Amino acid sequence: QVQLVESGGGLVQTGGSLRLSCVASARTYSRYHMGWFRQAPGKEREFVAVINWSDSRRYYADSVKGRFTISGDSENMVSLQMNSLKPEDTAVYYCVADRHRFLDMRSQSPDYWGQGTQVTVSS
Repeated sequence: QVQLVESGGGLVQTGGSLRLSCVASARTYSRYHMGWFRQAPGKEREFVAVINWSDSRRYYADSVKGRFTISGDSENMVSLQMNSLKPEDTAVYYCVADRHRFLDMRSQSPDYWGQGTQVTVSS
């Protein structure tokens, strides 16, 4: 069982930046693909970004490409740097982990989820 805890959410103005962090209960980054999803009010959860544990390849949703960066900060911590934030980025952001899914994470639900952290971008 993998436990994930997010932090770093908050309120920011349009164009601002936030950095989300995710701490795992084990050395997940060395064995699990790590990623981020988000869910806006009234919408379904959507894929944001994923990093491959073995070679650090990264993949992003088109809506955040060029603005967000996912990185593995240590063997049990992953972060999401969010720049040039827009009101449509407002959502609860979830850290996720999966031993097998990397690119499949774009369309399939990962095995492990954190509780989520709220990000609100004001216009």
